[in-house]
Amino acid sequence: MNRPKVSVCIPTYNYASFLPEAIDSVLRQTFADYEILIVDDCSHDKTAELLEVYAGRDKRIRFKINPVNVGMVNNWNLCLTEARGEYIKPVFGDDLLFRHEALEKMVSLLDSHPDISLVGSARNLIDEQSRITKVLAHFKGSGILPGTAVINRCLSEQKNLVGEPSVVMFRKRDAQRGFMLQYEQIVDLEMWFYLLEKGKFAYIDEPLSSFRIHSAQQTQKNTKNFTALEDIFLLYEEYMHKPYITIGAFHKEYIRYDNIYRIWKMYTTKQISKEHAIREVDARYGHVQFLLLYPLYKIYKPFLKFYRKLRNTRKL
Repeated sequence: MNRPKVSVCIPTYNYASFLPEAIDSVLRQTFADYEILIVDDCSHDKTAELLEVYAGRDKRIRFKINPVNVGMVNNWNLCLTEARGEYIKPVFGDDLLFRHEALEKMVSLLDSHPDISLVGSARNLIDEQSRITKVLAHFKGSGILPGTAVINRCLSEQKNLVGEPSVVMFRKRDAQRGFMLQYEQIVDLEMWFYLLEKGKFAYIDEPLSSFRIHSAQQTQKNTKNFTALEDIFLLYEEYMHKPYITIGAFHKEYIRYDNIYRIWKMYTTKQISKEHAIREVDARYGHVQFLLLYPLYKIYKPFLKFYRKLRNTRKL
């Protein structure tokens, strides 16, 4: 069997209500040299029956159903392992491709620029009825940026500026390592950092994909516990001290404090007990030092927000 140019990887779990829209958005693409690989993580809805129907209609569609639930990150890695394409285009079971030319535009960039290791774009946020609620575009204008510059900006602004997995495309050979199992919430951002260390970032300033926000998704579940913070601490420990990081010492300390403050905020919003918060702050930063620096933090943070807003306004 000939190797497809692109593997559109659709990891899914109990998304039978959204999956047809995701698959149909790929089948409408102007670029046709792809396979659709769907890996279902032992869903208990009607996903299996739905996949049988779609695979019978189009020979480019193949699927696997895990005999037991292996979890989100393991399922993503199964997609990478099973993919036959040169390029990987994730489209999660609850998301979709927004533009018919999405694959065509991304493939063109990877084909013409061998030094690009990650392609992203602006994206839509949609609700459960697929209505666009917001358009996110964190870079001004289409272009190609140094990968390490994007890592620096993500760390400095404390945001995933690249976007969710359904927004990107990358080369399979660059992602052989797989997604890191230590992460649960920002596992995608850590992979983007890993890929961006290998090459450049190409950005397309139009929404090519739509990311769905709904109560059943893993992100919404993780933000209700300590997982998101644990991932952030791990990511910053891994990347903040790399030799290409240009963030100044003062701002690094602010970022560190700001992440610790998020623990304290979990107590003030009654997500964890005061005893739990004090224990975590003391172990990660020092409770006394945290209290001493609190006034300076409360002065600097609004100033930083104002500066970033002013800078972004000038870019527009």
